[in-house]
Amino acid sequence: MKAPTRRTLAKQQTRAKVLAAARRLFSEEGYEGATIRDIAAAAGMSTGAVFANFADKSDLFREIMVADMAALAEAMAEAGARGANVEDAILGMFTAGYGFYQTRLPLARAAFSVGWSPQEGPVLRGAPPVQVLLDLIIDQLTAGAARGELAPDPDLALRAQMLFDIYLSNYPQAIFQAWTVEALRARSRDQIRILLAGVRKA
Repeated sequence: MKAPTRRTLAKQQTRAKVLAAARRLFSEEGYEGATIRDIAAAAGMSTGAVFANFADKSDLFREIMVADMAALAEAMAEAGARGANVEDAILGMFTAGYGFYQTRLPLARAAFSVGWSPQEGPVLRGAPPVQVLLDLIIDQLTAGAARGELAPDPDLALRAQMLFDIYLSNYPQAIFQAWTVEALRARSRDQIRILLAGVRKA
């Protein structure tokens, strides 16, 4: 395997500095408050250096969010694997997700505002890691049916999407009302139980 050139390494270091500065400013100032000029200054470089690596602010923010969602998917997958049954697995996944962002609430607040904006929202919500999260839920539902906990569900993909929507719908309580992970877990338990009631075997 060919070793990276000095130029390639320098470019990677520049990107890493820009991303670190952008993450900090998005957390402190929100998406709208953080400007490319401020991000460049915080990274100790020119705006031209930022634009040499990222198309615009939304491109920069999206890369941060995609990286976080990839790490989130890993945490949720590990939590789901420890579940005693399908309901417990999905609840564990949701709880892991809320715990993941508990220390990143300012950044989550910025993501929430961007995620529902008409311009950047569809791109962010359509990012590959989002599909990975959906697939994790589908896998749990499929495994639950295979174990005989759930009846075969012709609307499995739709049910998984509804569960994912439930997961997302609880973030405003965490972001804007300071709900704890424990409170979000209790709310999620009831929501998951209701949504799975129609396919749960007696």
